[in-house]
Amino acid sequence: MLNVTLKDGSILSVENGKTAFDVAMMISEGLARAALLAEINGEVRELSAVLTEDCSLNILTFDSEQGKKAFRHTASHIMAQAVKRLYPNAKLAIGPAIENGFYYDFDLDKALTPEDLSAIEAEMKKIVKENLRLERFELPRSDALKFMKDEPYKVELINDLPEDAVISFYRQGDFTDLCAGPHIPETGKVKAIKLTSVTGAYWRGDSKRKMLQRIYGTAFTKNADLTAYLEAIEEAKRRDHRKLGRELDLFDIMDEGPGFPFFFPKGMVIRNELESFWREIHKKWGYEEIRTPIILNEELWHRSGHWDHYKDNMYFTKIDDGNYAIKPMNCPGGMLAYKRRMYSYKDLPLRVGELGLVHRHELSGALHGLMRVRCFTQDDAHIFMTPEQVPQEIGNVIDLIDSIYKIFGFKYHVELSTCPEDFIGSEEVRQVSENALKKVMEDRGMKYVINPGDGAFYGPKIDFHLEDSLGRTWQCGTIQLDYQMPERFELTYTGADGEKHRPVMIHRVAFGSIERFIGILTEHFAGAFPLWLAPVQAKVLPITDRNRAFARDIADRLTDAGLRVELDDRSEKIGYKIREAQLEKVPYMLVLGDKEQESGMLAVRSRKDGKTQELSYDLFLDMVKREIKEKSL
Repeated sequence: MLNVTLKDGSILSVENGKTAFDVAMMISEGLARAALLAEINGEVRELSAVLTEDCSLNILTFDSEQGKKAFRHTASHIMAQAVKRLYPNAKLAIGPAIENGFYYDFDLDKALTPEDLSAIEAEMKKIVKENLRLERFELPRSDALKFMKDEPYKVELINDLPEDAVISFYRQGDFTDLCAGPHIPETGKVKAIKLTSVTGAYWRGDSKRKMLQRIYGTAFTKNADLTAYLEAIEEAKRRDHRKLGRELDLFDIMDEGPGFPFFFPKGMVIRNELESFWREIHKKWGYEEIRTPIILNEELWHRSGHWDHYKDNMYFTKIDDGNYAIKPMNCPGGMLAYKRRMYSYKDLPLRVGELGLVHRHELSGALHGLMRVRCFTQDDAHIFMTPEQVPQEIGNVIDLIDSIYKIFGFKYHVELSTCPEDFIGSEEVRQVSENALKKVMEDRGMKYVINPGDGAFYGPKIDFHLEDSLGRTWQCGTIQLDYQMPERFELTYTGADGEKHRPVMIHRVAFGSIERFIGILTEHFAGAFPLWLAPVQAKVLPITDRNRAFARDIADRLTDAGLRVELDDRSEKIGYKIREAQLEKVPYMLVLGDKEQESGMLAVRSRKDGKTQELSYDLFLDMVKREIKEKSL
């Protein structure tokens, strides 16, 4: 008998030779029905894995990331099988699971249409109904190449594998695919499938190789979950910041400048309000503001280390026969600003902020509205400190970023991104810097996950991932601890002992990028920005021409009081003007007719619930000023 330790710490006595699925049945039939994979001694295996020694065992369902991945990977095999049934001459490329779904690349003689996707989906449902078992087998390299001789893309993949690699396949009925696995037990578990789109994709991402057809899809264990997901996708389309940016006349990307956003007057209101808020809160937290040049000599980027790690993402120019670079980040300029004078330990910590415009060369296929652009404004800051001040300053930045996100109603989680392989410091410095970030978070009781190797080349970082109203996450804030840049730029301060010492520095952003943050806010609020950010805070709507003068007087008074107000005194029906203001997502509409003109009261219609209340001018002004001051959501 074997001792099998379960996830909850309990131990089951199991016969030698039983499978992971057998143990799931011993625990409960319900768990066995939901089971997709098994984690045995920390290794993810299929449910058919035989237990031959004492071990730890965790049964994985669709609720786990590994379960979802295997489930959707199996769905991609089902799709490939369906395509081969409908188009026998199709050649198979690759078909991985991805976040929220899967795809498969095919070499086909015909361009697939939406009708073709419907036919493929219908064939997939037949394969699901057949409930075919997925069976793994392995072949030597020579046999594997013979077996896949009619699939050129698979042959290429096999040839690229190491000589000693295990070459495995998965068979389901009349279909077999080259695959490392793992997979779920049978096709019948993939109850809810939807193919969502087809696009072009170069083989292995190489524009010099053949363009294939990539079919995207998603899959769930229940139709209700699939329906909810598809509804969320439609809601995301409705909130797409690119669409809303054009509809609300906030911002856009022109064909003449791919990746270089334009901001229009209403978009500039949002941008300026965010920047004013940034300046206000940073002044409160003890930061001074600087501005550094956009173009600096190439030598600076060699000195900073960015040349070796970032030059492929930089833009360059020549000035007076000298080589210059357009800055992709602000920190080297910040180093020069620090070096302009001598500092004492009494001057530290020195907190310096910059709303700095940076340019980075992104591939055209990666560009996405304001979320991925080629020029953007980082709300950067650099904090120079003594080694003893590091924990306190990291904690202060965490509090600052937390206070900013609370203003917008964002929940977030944090990740510790450790140093990458090309880290430019010593092993000792790597450990010191990573441990410093860990200790601050752990002392504060913060939950975090490790993101191995995703730190900057000069140090580890804490990344803040915001959760928006649709449950999507966006990486925005970051805190990077850096012992390397002060060394490279020979920064010093005079210590209490009168000697020169090397400061430590923090690089940090809260918004991350003003442009990207505006894109996130646009989608988070679906364009209905809170009053303090709204480009137009109130719209004054006279009901008839005889109410125009009264309406203009109210609009002028509110404008003089500091509100952003528009007067719509066109000779249009009031219902039409209200609908337009609703589409423009204006927070308050003041509908003024004969009754209001006689009484001097305002009929105030709220965007939130569409209800109208009668308020005096002073009461309305007090209400909106309080809402703006409190930055109420």
